[in-house]
Amino acid sequence: MTDKISSLPPVSQMMRDCGMAPKKKFGQNFLFDLNLTGRIARSVPNIESIPVVEVGPGPGGLTRALLLAGAGKVVAVEMDKTTAPILSQIVDASGGRLNVIFDDALRVDFSKFGFDEYAICSNLPYNVGTELLIQWVHKIATGEPIKSLTLMFQREVADRIVARVGDDAYGRLSVLVQLIADAKILFNVPRTAFTPMPRVQSAVVQIIPNENKIKSLGNIENIEKLTAKLFGMRRKMIRGIMPDVDWKSFGLVGTERAENISPEKFCEIAKNILL
Repeated sequence: MTDKISSLPPVSQMMRDCGMAPKKKFGQNFLFDLNLTGRIARSVPNIESIPVVEVGPGPGGLTRALLLAGAGKVVAVEMDKTTAPILSQIVDASGGRLNVIFDDALRVDFSKFGFDEYAICSNLPYNVGTELLIQWVHKIATGEPIKSLTLMFQREVADRIVARVGDDAYGRLSVLVQLIADAKILFNVPRTAFTPMPRVQSAVVQIIPNENKIKSLGNIENIEKLTAKLFGMRRKMIRGIMPDVDWKSFGLVGTERAENISPEKFCEIAKNILL
């Protein structure tokens, strides 16, 4: 079936034929570079053995790469119905390996796909990327069988995901992701690779859920409330934000700021106080 995918016209030509253009309201920036889409797809662990969910396929550049990389099953969730004429051609060429769902990914319950386990791979729309990631963190923390996430973000967001204590980029996103998974930046993607060209550089991040971390997590909602409170006033000392907490019982003195507290310490504190 890869022959049929390979024989499809270039994505740019299919867009011209359908009169399709990127839409700012959907945060669409499309990748046409086959080397890049192929590299992203090949980065998905065990792509041939577990289903892949893609959010925001647009005209299907990455979708095609996933199928060419050997994905046995791809479910693509797309909000923009004007992509249907292009995506339907990829569905026809996929030999039953591709299913397209036209809906808002923020509202779709991925567990209803019925997969025992699955991977997520996406060139995420800039306007909802962080919100989707936090949603997936919650799902992983509560048992959703997501085995890997290979995601394109603005470089600034990618830096926040992998930042360590004391880094300028360290914040809520760093804590929430690192408490449930191991994360790393795979490679940068230049602005010139996209149509239209964004104002910022991008990067591909891979997040692998860590079962040992998840088992010791506690209540993810309490952790999120705590990080929101402390990072919401990140320049203030923690005793000034939450004066009623006995910080010494956590090995702290209270003069620390949120950026000085490790993910593990956030977890410990959240387990012992009510918010």
